[in-house]
Amino acid sequence: MKEILRTNDPTVIAFATALLRAEGIECFVMDVHMSALEGSIGILPRRMLVRTGELFRASAILRDNDVELSA
Repeated sequence: MKEILRTNDPTVIAFATALLRAEGIECFVMDVHMSALEGSIGILPRRMLVRTGELFRASAILRDNDVELSA
């Protein structure tokens, strides 16, 4: 699995997840429960992972919908 997206904004994660799942691409969001360690202030970014074979297609879908990708 490869990281495609890293953000502190939960709405971006929700939007990207909906876009990818609509196209049949499974994604996994890491660091969801880190808010317990940070005190729920949202400073630790969440990471979205996709399968390596679907990385190119997932990147294109997110770019086409103006979602800023991880470097």
